[in-house]
Amino acid sequence: MDSEKKGKKQHSPGVSSPEGAQQIKHRSICVQLRLFSPIQPVIVYTATMSTEKCFVDGSAAPGPVQQDRLRLYSMRFCPFAQRTRLVLHAKGIKFETINIHLQKKPVWYLEKNPEGLVPTIETPAGEVVYESSITCEYLDEVYPEKKLLPATPFGKAKQRMMLDHFSKIIPHLFKISSAKRKGDDVSGFEAELKEKFTKLNEHLVKQKTKFFGSDTITFIDYMMWPFFERLGMFGVQHCLDHTPELKKWTERMLEDPAVKATMHSTENHKVFFNSFLEGEPDYDYGL
Repeated sequence: MDSEKKGKKQHSPGVSSPEGAQQIKHRSICVQLRLFSPIQPVIVYTATMSTEKCFVDGSAAPGPVQQDRLRLYSMRFCPFAQRTRLVLHAKGIKFETINIHLQKKPVWYLEKNPEGLVPTIETPAGEVVYESSITCEYLDEVYPEKKLLPATPFGKAKQRMMLDHFSKIIPHLFKISSAKRKGDDVSGFEAELKEKFTKLNEHLVKQKTKFFGSDTITFIDYMMWPFFERLGMFGVQHCLDHTPELKKWTERMLEDPAVKATMHSTENHKVFFNSFLEGEPDYDYGL
């Protein structure tokens, strides 16, 4: 769910990812908030979720990034931003989070990221990196402890190819949700989604591993997880019933500390998603 383009002052679910223009449209879910006081606190953490409200247009710009940490510009319900949070937590990187109101973006944020997307990472040196998979690869390279990507070029390429394949599944989730809201028959869309889940299930069966890269969680697992966390929100959890290995993978992912640190309940996802569909996304829901 990448955020909206620079010129729009709307609540779009902030996110970033290089998966293409069609997905950017869907990612607008990550960019909507409500107005609140113009100055918000910044929270620093390595293993807890941010509880801060969003910065809006007119908010004072935060000061320089401190030397002992990174800064993550994010949005609490954005699946693409969650990818970066997962990697930060998994690697134990110290960071602070600033949530951005993606429909009323502060001018100073657009100066850092002209696209107005999240996630965006800023270093103490003022270096800015954005797009979900790019920020995650950057973190894995700069912080070599607990590597998430394979060591070999071919291993890395395999994970990137799988991510490209998975990016084509994401639009199906939104198609089904949209069709359901209109009262349309979704059996065809669900059949397509089940077919794609079957291929993921076959991959696990063929590899004989607990996760998609190995018997431990790797980069690709964290890139895919945020959307599986939201299957209940989209109303397609039952599409896993015919894929036992994929279902086991979701159960194993739920036990991961980084997943536990970044996830929302299905109910919270539904409340936020419904507020977005009604045209008034409550990015600060639950705070």
